[in-house]
Amino acid sequence: MDSAGQVAQAALCGRSAAYLWGLQSRAPTTVELVVPHTRCVAAPPKATVRRSARWDDLVDELAYPWRTTRPATVLDLAADGSPTDALAVVAKAVHRELVTSSDLRLELSRRRGHRHGPLLARALADVEEGGQSGAELLYIRDVEQAHGLPRATRQVVSDSVRRRFHDNGYEDFRLIVEVDGRLGHERWTDRVRDGQRDRQVLTGDTVTSRVFWSDVALTPCQTAAELGAVLRARGWKGAPRPCRRKACVIRGC
Repeated sequence: MDSAGQVAQAALCGRSAAYLWGLQSRAPTTVELVVPHTRCVAAPPKATVRRSARWDDLVDELAYPWRTTRPATVLDLAADGSPTDALAVVAKAVHRELVTSSDLRLELSRRRGHRHGPLLARALADVEEGGQSGAELLYIRDVEQAHGLPRATRQVVSDSVRRRFHDNGYEDFRLIVEVDGRLGHERWTDRVRDGQRDRQVLTGDTVTSRVFWSDVALTPCQTAAELGAVLRARGWKGAPRPCRRKACVIRGC
């Protein structure tokens, strides 16, 4: 109910709601609407309409134009794409403080048929631990965890020259692994800053390895093998294990 006492009977959803919440910068070409399941509404031109059995907790009636809540909107976007797209949407929304991981957990519990539900349930724990982008979450899941590498500390702090945060710190082995996805590394000035940060860490006995989107999304097994070798050279007594992929390169080592 809004300030005038009116009850919402239709609300923007999907990319239309995402645009209003600031989750994406471009207005969609098609207006997406959701209505209560009890209503039967013909879609107007350049619009889509879906019906939902949920209503009271689906729509944020304090926001106008009426729209789905932020957690509902994020999970709508996450359902509309690949698993990698879903991870990126969720991580970016939490990192920008547009929604909390606990709010997303609650909303996800109400959507047992979500396309990427099991994946997101696991990933939200990593977001809470410090994963800040889709690439970072892929690193944690498909490189580190899937291949039995040591567990890093996320967003580890260093005080070399000035206080800095690093994506993954393997402190026992004096190794930092930075994950360069799109978020936070888009501009040339970001690349220069990253290079300066890497060099400053080298004033001690810690080294930095930098991995990129293709390393975690396309060749995670090879990345795990390479980082495993670095960790072993720096004192790790374990060894990377093969993941479930049939073509995992570690399987043949």
